Amino acid sequence: MNQHRPFILISNDDGYDSNGIRILVDMIKDIADILVCAPDSGRSGFSCAFSATKYLVLNRQENIDDVEVWSCNGTPVDCVKLAIDQLCDGRKPDLVIGGINHGDNSTVNNHYSGTVGVALEGCLKYIPSIAFSSCFYDIHANLEPLRPYVRTIVQRVLSDGLPKGICLNVNFPASEQFDGVKVCRMTFGRWVNEVVKARHPRGYDYYWMVGNYQNDEPDAEETDQWALNHNFVAITPTLIDVTAYEFMNVVKGWNL
Repeated sequence: MNQHRPFILISNDDGYDSNGIRILVDMIKDIADILVCAPDSGRSGFSCAFSATKYLVLNRQENIDDVEVWSCNGTPVDCVKLAIDQLCDGRKPDLVIGGINHGDNSTVNNHYSGTVGVALEGCLKYIPSIAFSSCFYDIHANLEPLRPYVRTIVQRVLSDGLPKGICLNVNFPASEQFDGVKVCRMTFGRWVNEVVKARHPRGYDYYWMVGNYQNDEPDAEETDQWALNHNFVAITPTLIDVTAYEFMNVVKGWNL
């Protein structure tokens, strides 16, 4: 690696051989030195989970172009932790990126997303971090239109950094042309009809977690879902600190 170039660590929750991670590498490989460490298979929905009860294994995989690739049998967060501790040779990444994810990680999905979990883990280590997701769920979707936006955002964060405790959650509409960029807040929404119950032939019930997303403020133009629904790229600055500061004085007034 060239010590004079920026150093970027990439992971995801779709697996080390996903289309999204390969395209991401191709988009930015001329900007920085890159290391990929990602799960050995899909880990969607793992959020910030890490492995506390099983041992982890790293496996060297075939390079993506000239970029070194490793897989791990753990979660996306495990991949970031292991890469920084075991694979970076003491070199701290200048940027951590999760993605490009195949699927929408806006609104409350960011709380479940392993892709956002990658960015949050980097942010917890005081490393500027970004999560990139496309609302195309098709793993073979054309992600090439994302290239100028991804490159611009990456270069801006590398040059300017991000404030302590803030990372970026970037979502692209399911489109091959965009009408611009919106900096947005997270939409309030929820998943409904989440459980499907079935009867197993061996005599017991089992369940599938599925569901439908319900946008509870569809007309709020300052939200990420509004932006995506109107063909804008949605950038949501995301905080690590979850303290409800405005409510602190209310709780203090309880005189506990």
